Amino acid sequence: MRPGGDEERVVRRARLRIGSLVGLVIAALLGLAGAISYGVLLHSQERQIDGELGWGIEHGTIAGPPACSWIITYDGTTVDTGVAAPPDGFPLGDALIEVHATGATQDARIAQDGTVYHVRTARQGDEVVQAVFDARFQLADRRHLLIAFAVAAAAGALAAVVSGVVVGRRAVAPLAEALHRQRRFVADASHELRTPIAQVHARAQLLVRRARAADDDVQARDLDRLVATTRRLGEIVDELLMSARLSSAHDTAATRPDSTQVDVAALVEEAVAADTARALERGVTVIALTDPGLPRVRGVESALRRVVAELLTNALSHTPPGGQVAVRAAAAEQGRVVEVVVLDTGEGFDPEDAERLFDRFHRGPGNDERRFGLGLALLREVVTSHGGTIHAVCDTGVGATFTVRLPASPVHGAAPAPTGTRDDEAHTPARL
Repeated sequence: MRPGGDEERVVRRARLRIGSLVGLVIAALLGLAGAISYGVLLHSQERQIDGELGWGIEHGTIAGPPACSWIITYDGTTVDTGVAAPPDGFPLGDALIEVHATGATQDARIAQDGTVYHVRTARQGDEVVQAVFDARFQLADRRHLLIAFAVAAAAGALAAVVSGVVVGRRAVAPLAEALHRQRRFVADASHELRTPIAQVHARAQLLVRRARAADDDVQARDLDRLVATTRRLGEIVDELLMSARLSSAHDTAATRPDSTQVDVAALVEEAVAADTARALERGVTVIALTDPGLPRVRGVESALRRVVAELLTNALSHTPPGGQVAVRAAAAEQGRVVEVVVLDTGEGFDPEDAERLFDRFHRGPGNDERRFGLGLALLREVVTSHGGTIHAVCDTGVGATFTVRLPASPVHGAAPAPTGTRDDEAHTPARL
């Protein structure tokens, strides 16, 4: 899936719907025209056959095509088939006898020999006349009409597809342009906001230091909250800028000019090492579990580093003191996939929210309406831009597991064994 998948899916879905509707309308019109034409032809042929049979009964001859009609008479004792012998099975003797006795006209259709015979038996004076009409030419006309409409339907279907694509593109063009302008505005606005927000954040930190130097604890606490707010505001702006950049990209991360062979194991080690101090302050144990010789992943290293760091930060944020977080990097599917799994023993989440976690600004259930923001949605965009997947599972109250699966690089050069907090002999438990 291309980066910026949400907006691209909206555009593609709109094009598909419009194209489908146009195609269905054209197909319905063709079908209606075909049904009307076939119905008119059928009605016309039935009237023709009925007229031929009536004329044959009254005048003793049928003006239809040669060898397609027969007149048979019955005077109560003798059956006269005329010069031309009728097909096998004719005349219908029972009908002749019954009409001679009752005088009631009978109509019948006999399907045999690959055709349909229309038969009318009626009393004419002292005799009974049976007219037989072979409808093979009428049936051939119907087949020719159906073949013609089949060809026309195929051409119409092709025209419907082309028309649907053209109409869909033109109809959705304003939507695509609006989305493009929206992304560009978000990117421009985020870029312009970064500098003043950074200045406000730096100024707030300076005021905190001055307040602490003056032993003004009340003001220092208020300023600490201001620092935290400006930091969060800066993070939101960074997230918006990254989202706009991902949405405007037209190539996968693996094909971008800044893509490299990324050592995922090293990213895991770095993320754990960077958050070890914060984890100790919170009373949470963090461990890194990486397989030796892990294949590399083709992609943008800074983006993948953020994925690992954000998942670890998310796990630490929802793990109480005394808990544990493990970050594992391992090969899967015989080295074709690299997995990064982040497990924690935190509060977890409602299993029904497993997919909605990755929606922008999703709020979890509860009195505090826990806000997940843009972070996880952006991580999914980064992962999918690398051709991977991300999903979360948990049991409420017993922790969560986030799994990122990335395709291993075609160049299967094993990454050098990273140094630091790696524990090659450790094994990830089923549940921490």
